[in-house]
Amino acid sequence: MSHQSDLISEDILAYLGQHERKELLRFLTCGNVDDGKSTLIGRLLHDSKMIYEDHMEAITRDSKKSGTTGEEVDLALLVDGLQAEREQGITIDVAYRYFSTAKRKFIIADTPGHEQYTRNMATGASTCDLAIILIDARYGVQTQTKRHSFIASLLGIKHIVVAVNKMDLKDFDEGVFNQICADYREFAKGLEMLDGNSVHFVPMSALKGDNVVNRSERSPWYSGQTLMEILETVEVAADRNLEDLRFPVQLVTRPNLNFRGFAGTLASGVVHKGDELVVLPSGKTSRVKSIVTFDGELESAGPGQAVTLTLEDEIDISRGDMLAHVDNRPLIGDQFEANLVWMDDQPMQPGRKYDIKRATSNSPGSFTRILHRIDVNTLDEQPAPQLGLNEIGRVELTLERPIAYDDYRANRTSGSFIVIDRMTNGTVGAGMIVAKGLIGQNTSGSRHGGFAHVTASERAQRFGQEPVTLLLTGLSGAGKSTIAYAVERKLFDSGRACYVLDGKALRQDLSKGLPQDAQGRGENLHKGARIARQMNEAGLIAIAAFMAPTEESRAKARYILGERCLLVHLDAPLSVCQERDPSGLYAANVENTVPGVSYPYEAPTDADLVLNTAEQNLETCVNQVIELLRTRKLI
Repeated sequence: MSHQSDLISEDILAYLGQHERKELLRFLTCGNVDDGKSTLIGRLLHDSKMIYEDHMEAITRDSKKSGTTGEEVDLALLVDGLQAEREQGITIDVAYRYFSTAKRKFIIADTPGHEQYTRNMATGASTCDLAIILIDARYGVQTQTKRHSFIASLLGIKHIVVAVNKMDLKDFDEGVFNQICADYREFAKGLEMLDGNSVHFVPMSALKGDNVVNRSERSPWYSGQTLMEILETVEVAADRNLEDLRFPVQLVTRPNLNFRGFAGTLASGVVHKGDELVVLPSGKTSRVKSIVTFDGELESAGPGQAVTLTLEDEIDISRGDMLAHVDNRPLIGDQFEANLVWMDDQPMQPGRKYDIKRATSNSPGSFTRILHRIDVNTLDEQPAPQLGLNEIGRVELTLERPIAYDDYRANRTSGSFIVIDRMTNGTVGAGMIVAKGLIGQNTSGSRHGGFAHVTASERAQRFGQEPVTLLLTGLSGAGKSTIAYAVERKLFDSGRACYVLDGKALRQDLSKGLPQDAQGRGENLHKGARIARQMNEAGLIAIAAFMAPTEESRAKARYILGERCLLVHLDAPLSVCQERDPSGLYAANVENTVPGVSYPYEAPTDADLVLNTAEQNLETCVNQVIELLRTRKLI
C-alpha cells in the first residue's frame, strides 16, 4: 500500500475518508485449466505492492515445497490456499482477494477452470462488473474459454478483458496474439449479451509481469493499455440501474410498539422520503415515511444501500415482497422463460418440483419443459430431454405462487434465481429470467406474453378489490342467507365482483344426500370452502352462508381458504331463531339434525365481526359487513 502509506502516517482519518470515496470494481478471472488465473492475481497484488512482507516470506517458503514455477516465487499460492489446490497446482474453490490503488478499490474472484467446478465459476461471476478471461497463448481458445465466456455473457457482465497469457513462451509473437484475438472475436459474435466493442485484448505474461501492471518492452508492437490501466479506467458507474426502484423486503423489524420497518438492500433505483410505493405481488400502496440506517435517517437511498423503510400506512408486508414505485412496476407472474445453468450430477428433470429462491422470496416450482440446450462450442440450440452437469439451456419455469420479477439484463437481483433440491437442500442450478421485449420499458402491467395466465394481481387490479371469502355462520334463522344476498346486492351495485354461496343451495347439488347432522353439515361446509377458494382465485368476493355448527369444521374451512377468510358470526338467541324458523327446521325437529337443540352450536370466539341480528336491522348489519371489508382494505 505504498501509494497511501504517507497519508496513513500523517492523517489516518483523511486516508480513511479518501479510501471510502473510491469507486469499487468487482472482477473475476476465468478460463481454461492452467491458463494462469491465480498467478495473474498474485502478480496484480505483488506489482501493486499489496502483499505484506510476512505474507511474502511465507509464500516464498511455500513455493519451494508446493510451487510450480521452479526457482521463482509461485504467486498463485496467494489465492490457492486449500491443501488440495496446492498439492494439485489447480484452483478448486472461489477465492476472493481485496486490493486498492490510488484510483480505485478492487475485489477479485479467482474462479476454477476445471469443468467439474463450473458451478463455482458461475457463483463467483454473479456479482462481478468485469471478467478477465485468460487464454494460454500456446493453445488458443479452448472449450472452457467458450463456456466461461458464455456464462459471463449470460450473467450480464458488460466488460470483458481477454488476457492472452504466457506470451513469453511464444516470444511475444504478434501473429500468435492476432490469431487468438480473431478466433475469440469470431466466437463472441454469437454471444447474445456481449457487445464486441466492450472487449479488450491484452498480450501478457502473468509469471513475468509483462503488461500486467507495468508495460513490457518485449511487446513494442502492442500500443494498448496494460491490464491495470484497464481495471482503473473502465467505466462501471453507468452500469447501475438508477431508474427502476426494486427493494426486496428481507426482514420486518418491530423493535417497539411505535416502529414497524421493512429492512433490505436496494437492488436498483433511488428511493426518497415521500415516494409512493407499491407492494408486490399484493398491489397495496403507501408512501415512504422515513429511510432509517444505523447512522440515522436519510432523505434518499440508492443501489446497494442497506436501509429500513417505514411507511405511512399499516399495510401487510412480509419477507419476500418487493417494493417499487407505483408508476414503474416489475412484472408479476408465476410462469416465465429463463436461461438455466445446471450444477448438479443429477440431471434436471422437467416436471420435478424444486425450491426456487429469488432475492428474498422462496417458492416451490417446476420446469415445465426445456426449450433448447445450448452447445457452448458452437452456440447452436439443440433439443434436449434434460440438462446434465454444467449444461446450459432455455427453460420454462412455473411457480406455485406469483412473484415480482424483471428481465435479468435490466436487473440482476430481481431477474435471477437459484434452484434448490428439496431432498438434499443443495443448490443445483442458477437461472436468469428472460422477459422478451421489455428491456428499457416502464412495465406497469403484469403480463408475460399474449397468452399468459391471468394472475391474481391482474384480477385485483381489474375488479378494484382483493378476493376474500365472507363466511357467515350462525343458527338456522339467524339471517345468514338474508344478509348474504343483501351484501351481494350492495357490493354489486358499487361495481364489485361477488357471488353468494348458500349452504342450502349446495345441498341440492354437490352435497345432495349428505346427512343433516354435525358431521354432514361440516362436510357441506368444507365442499363450500373449496368452491369459495376457486372463486377467490378468480378474483371474486365469495359470500358463504353456512351454519358451520362446530369449531372443528370452521377451523378446517379456514385452513382451506387460507388468509382469504373473514368469519362473521350472526349472534341471535335460539328463541328468536325458533320464532323465525324460515326453513321449518325447528318445527320438524328431526332427531340429530337441529344445531342448538339436538346438539350444541359452538359459537366462534375468534370471529372478525359479530352481528346481533335480533337487535340490529338488516341495513345496519350490511353496512357493518361492508365497513369490515373497507377496514381490511379489500375494497
